[in-house]
Amino acid sequence: MNRMERETIVAVQKNGDGDLTAFQTNSGRVLGYDEAIQAIQNGELAGVNTFKGRDGGTYIRGDADGDPANNLDQLPMF
Repeated sequence: MNRMERETIVAVQKNGDGDLTAFQTNSGRVLGYDEAIQAIQNGELAGVNTFKGRDGGTYIRGDADGDPANNLDQLPMF
């Protein structure tokens, strides 16, 4: 898959605490959190990146583009 064909995240699942737990892409693929981290690091997903938290864990966030409407927390649930 080349960079022009990268998938985007269109919906999310959250746990009872409101933490993101799974992601659905525009192709319908559903990724668990760890799968999504791997897909991002492999360059398969557009519009998101990973970062290391203070606790040493790896986390997912949307690319900063100034548009709060496409923040991962604002996406529809599935």
